[in-house]
Amino acid sequence: MEFVIITGMSGAGKSQAMKAMEDMGYYCMDNLPPALLPKFAELCYQSKRTIDKVAVVVDIRGGIFFEDLFKGLEDLEEKSIKYRILFLDAEDSVLIKRYKELRRPHPLNPNGRIIEGIGQERVLLEEVKNKADYIIDTSKLTIGMLKEEISKIFVEGKELRRLTISVVSFGFKHGILLDADLVFDVRFIPNPYYIPELRDLTGEDTNVKDYVFAWEQTKTFVKKLLDMLEFLIPYYIKEGKTQLIIGIGCTGGKHRSVAIANKIEDKLKEKGHRAIVNHRDYKLV
Repeated sequence: MEFVIITGMSGAGKSQAMKAMEDMGYYCMDNLPPALLPKFAELCYQSKRTIDKVAVVVDIRGGIFFEDLFKGLEDLEEKSIKYRILFLDAEDSVLIKRYKELRRPHPLNPNGRIIEGIGQERVLLEEVKNKADYIIDTSKLTIGMLKEEISKIFVEGKELRRLTISVVSFGFKHGILLDADLVFDVRFIPNPYYIPELRDLTGEDTNVKDYVFAWEQTKTFVKKLLDMLEFLIPYYIKEGKTQLIIGIGCTGGKHRSVAIANKIEDKLKEKGHRAIVNHRDYKLV
């Protein structure tokens, strides 16, 4: 029997993950008290129904969490029941936004600030996160993308790449990208803004893309940047990094940075990486 434990930060998407597992044929149980893990696994084994794939959501709603959870995991191992842990995470800012949209308090700090509850939960979850077989950062993922990642692991049997690469275009005149891990300045490329017929377009438009990539220095820059990323990415993964944010900046964030960010995202996807693109400033006047 395949036994999967879904856990992670409150608001990171555990319920959506469980729905995805149900769609994949797993027998699912939500909010199972950790102390009941071994008994539940035994019942599934002994069931007259053929239950060969089980997924359970275990989180801090279950009350006393870690003492019971790790005792439950030890009991599973003693009974020779193999299990895997899927841990869902997200950035603090994303979790706060999700709580505010749902108008819910944090379960660990129902009468206080959401960020304080998130901080407490991170401390509590640190040990189980370190024990997890798979970690998915859902900060930049849609529900469909999350389902795809889960499918890659549990249906296709592919090893999860634990790194989401976000390529973000921006304009320096609107402020630097504060949360970027790597920032690249592409203002050395001739600016389409000074071409009257291109000024009101963006790097999403074919005419602007053609102009930006007509320059040899653009092609060389993209090639060298991709080479560097291919060198760095395995080391980031080895260090346990789950998200890499790459900032591509030009003057206004409308032409050059947009075209180049799109190209980098496409090339990373071609190489099998999980990459997404976001354009921070291209709709600003």
